[in-house]
Amino acid sequence: MQNVKGTYDYRGAEQALRRKVQRDLERMFELYDFDSMETPALNEKALLASKYAGGDEILREMYSLSDQGKRELALRYDLTIPFAKVAAMNPGMELPFKRYEIGKVFRDGPVKHGRLREFTQCDADVVGIAGPEAEAELIQLASDAFGRLDIDIVIRWNNRRFLGEILSSIGIPENELLSVMLTLDKLAKIGIAGVTNELLDKGLGAAAGEAVLELIGLDEPTYEAIARKYGLADSGGAVEVEALQAILDKTGLAGTCVFDPFLSRGLSFYTGTVYEIFDASGAYPSSLGSGGRYDAIIGKLVGREDVNYPAVGISFGIESIMELLKARGLPEPDAAVLVVPIGDALSEALAATAKLRQAGIRTRLDGSRRKLKKLLASAAAKGTRFVILIGEAEASRGMVRLKDMAYATEDEMVMDAAVAIIEKWTL
Repeated sequence: MQNVKGTYDYRGAEQALRRKVQRDLERMFELYDFDSMETPALNEKALLASKYAGGDEILREMYSLSDQGKRELALRYDLTIPFAKVAAMNPGMELPFKRYEIGKVFRDGPVKHGRLREFTQCDADVVGIAGPEAEAELIQLASDAFGRLDIDIVIRWNNRRFLGEILSSIGIPENELLSVMLTLDKLAKIGIAGVTNELLDKGLGAAAGEAVLELIGLDEPTYEAIARKYGLADSGGAVEVEALQAILDKTGLAGTCVFDPFLSRGLSFYTGTVYEIFDASGAYPSSLGSGGRYDAIIGKLVGREDVNYPAVGISFGIESIMELLKARGLPEPDAAVLVVPIGDALSEALAATAKLRQAGIRTRLDGSRRKLKKLLASAAAKGTRFVILIGEAEASRGMVRLKDMAYATEDEMVMDAAVAIIEKWTL
């Protein structure tokens, strides 16, 4: 008996850390005034497989199935398309609309370090804001969220519209733009030689191929230098890049963000700004999160391809974040207080436990009847700060014995006094 490849059970210290990460992200989403949402994991296959839903690679990885009514269904591979569906089904909702969702998604792809077939995504999206302030707020959210997780990050960003304008200006045909973008997106992974080989395989003309190689070989690949070189200073994409950069500069986010003219992200639905989040130290090479602007999806879902519903989102990958945090060592999860009944004082121990839990203190009641010496040694090894001992003698006087494991002290007191001391150190 074993788990399906690419799926895992989480328990103990690892699950405690996963829950903490999710709670930290939830608090950050709500601090930024995003409303919680929950969408079905099961969707109509036509929705997820439509031309605006994703790139060919993801569609190949989609889990497809049918129900007893022979309807074609599929498991969601991200949280963006289900959210876009909700926006399309509710045209009267007040805009801008901001939502976050944390949920399982499924991809039948290769399993490797930090990449599974069932994994959790944490998304935040905004519909109804066309300007760069939406992207800036999501970038700021990411900066604050990873700061809360004590992870130093760098956010690499670009604009797909700007990149498309650059490639068009050097002679890349319209029908090859996306393909060339996806090759350029691999530059950091496969290098110039790998990009060159891929471009040759695409059958680009010699002039276009040389122009792309000249582009990636620029000594100063800033958006200002590129816009000047290719005569794009007033193009729509360049204006969008400049507007977002101005906000990043004014808000102090420029130090966290790096403009990357070759970043394009794999999904085909992005229409403007795109970004990816990485560990600033470089110790963990995979992406910790990503996102971008996708103004065309909702309009297509409602059958109005001529109308844009401005939308932008960001997604944090729990599995990638966990891989990075686990490398630091997992904290041993344990109750703040261990209550130990001695002799026939179980009812008094239960009453003491109830008081602690009513005060919001995580408490474990020991019912093992193990020797006290072993219990205390186990509690110390797990980092339990306090142990409350209640024997018949203490119970008869309405008292408990409170052991502070950090200072190796033990004092007799009433239960309310013990709760007050523990609250001071644990809440």
